[in-house]
Amino acid sequence: MEELWSAPPREVAEAIRALCQRLLTDMDSLVDAFAKPSLVAQNDPALLADASLVEEDRVLNRSDLVQWLTANVQQPGRRVEPYVGPRTAAYISDLVSRGIAPDFAGAWRVALGIGWRRWLEECVAECDDPGLLVGVLDVSARSLVQYALDSVAALRQAGLAAAMGHTDADGIAMIQLIASGAPVAEDHAEGRLRHRMARWHLSLVLWVDDPRQADALDEAIAAVRSPAGGRNTLVARASATSRWIWISGEAVPDLHHVEKDLATTGEVRVVVGRPGRGLAGFRSSHQDALAAQALVSRLGSGRRFTAYADVELIDALTKDRAGARRFVVNTLGPLAEADTALRQALLTYVQCGFNTTRAAANLYAHRNTVERRVSRANELSTVKVEDNPAHVAAALLVLEMAPDIVAADPD
Repeated sequence: MEELWSAPPREVAEAIRALCQRLLTDMDSLVDAFAKPSLVAQNDPALLADASLVEEDRVLNRSDLVQWLTANVQQPGRRVEPYVGPRTAAYISDLVSRGIAPDFAGAWRVALGIGWRRWLEECVAECDDPGLLVGVLDVSARSLVQYALDSVAALRQAGLAAAMGHTDADGIAMIQLIASGAPVAEDHAEGRLRHRMARWHLSLVLWVDDPRQADALDEAIAAVRSPAGGRNTLVARASATSRWIWISGEAVPDLHHVEKDLATTGEVRVVVGRPGRGLAGFRSSHQDALAAQALVSRLGSGRRFTAYADVELIDALTKDRAGARRFVVNTLGPLAEADTALRQALLTYVQCGFNTTRAAANLYAHRNTVERRVSRANELSTVKVEDNPAHVAAALLVLEMAPDIVAADPD
């Protein structure tokens, strides 16, 4: 790339190199500082609602930061060329195919403001000489601002290239319209998607955490397809690492059958919405599935299969992670960090209507064992199950989804 300013003096270059080397060891906290604010600044509800795209956006943020820091270790204070690698290109392609147009310039303005504040703090701590400090700030400001401008231009260029290569954009755009709640005539949607709407729909979101495992998605989709009984499936590529699926039929699709079909797809994670009928059901089931995926991602849960109907209360409770932690700690007390078997016994006991025999059958344990565990768990719990079973069960469910939520005080 064309250099737009002269190379910095040796002492300024060495100071910039040392600062960048130190910041490369603290990548997680740096990305944490600006990932969410810059995501919100992109001002696109469809992007915010999709946990797979949110994760890809975070990966893009990290990649951008690593690119600038490593380039300034190698050639301190020079113009840095943005790197649009295969994963970034796939992400941009997915956004284009779904009609999502984030405000990348707005995101960069927010990220640049937060990043510059951190850089300024590091520079002041590193540079005792005022002259050296001025030199470092002068050169690095030029480099950072130009990098932001070049990066936005590179993303726009990648978007234009992606727009020229999509053949299924029409169907994806229709799905996006329906999912967003836009008024769409049922017959028009059926014509565009070649999928009947006047029936029951069960929405799934399938994804993998590692892009290198994306081939497993095809195996999972094959396992889900079931032409028997008048059922059919609609599959849409949501991103490089995720797929949206609707299983449809005259009868309500069997969730247990779906879970069984997907039991062997170890790398693939699955969330399922509640079934719904017609165009409204197509939409609401999908919105449920997206909410479940966001919940699993937000809590860092290791669950492979999650039905939104089972975790809707947990979704409401954990919108604020700090508040969810307080709720769990205040409700369960010492039980929150006790043996998992104790918590599982108490939760199953409540879910089985306080029937020890049924709980023992569900846990494949002896009735006396379950009774002892339930009794011990109730002793440890701050709120007793007989006083407020709903709160106790909700707190236990939160812990089941996010076992580490009480491991450390967020402050």
